[in-house]
Amino acid sequence: MTYGYLKKIIARGSYDAEELKDKMDVFLLADRITDEQYKELTGLIEATAEEG
Repeated sequence: MTYGYLKKIIARGSYDAEELKDKMDVFLLADRITDEQYKELTGLIEATAEEG
């Protein structure tokens, strides 16, 4: 569920990258997202930053 919400936020582009990464760190530590999901979401954030 958390993963899906994060993916939607990234797709919309309405976020501060550093703030979102900090939140994702907490979600990872709390086992709300997996390592693989974290890596994918981080890659999406970086790809979005390169585009925009």
